[in-house]
Amino acid sequence: MSKGPEAFRTISEASEEVGVAQHVLRFWETRFPFIRPMKRAGGRRFYRPRDIATMKTLRRLLHDEGKSIAEVQSLYRAKRQPAANVIDAPQVDAPRRPQTARGLEAALAGLESAKSRLDRLLMHR
Repeated sequence: MSKGPEAFRTISEASEEVGVAQHVLRFWETRFPFIRPMKRAGGRRFYRPRDIATMKTLRRLLHDEGKSIAEVQSLYRAKRQPAANVIDAPQVDAPRRPQTARGLEAALAGLESAKSRLDRLLMHR
């Protein structure tokens, strides 16, 4: 059974999709603060689709373009933005601030809906 595009990936699945060994993904976590997979009981890592996209770009920069770890870190620090901006991975727009109580209620409903979707995704693992 194949996972959907929005499903979280284990480290072995992420490794295969990104095209680097599992130990490389673990190493990148120690060098790049923008790589932070979710960790469950026992320390199992789960990568979001955005994490995969970021790591694919990171692989391209390091392996294909030959940039050094220091160059990518420097790029990240220089921009002072989320890593996705620095290395061209997709970025989620920041939510707008609600101006009214009705806006707050709508924002809360949106957050509750997102939480429900994430809960369902995690339960199907």
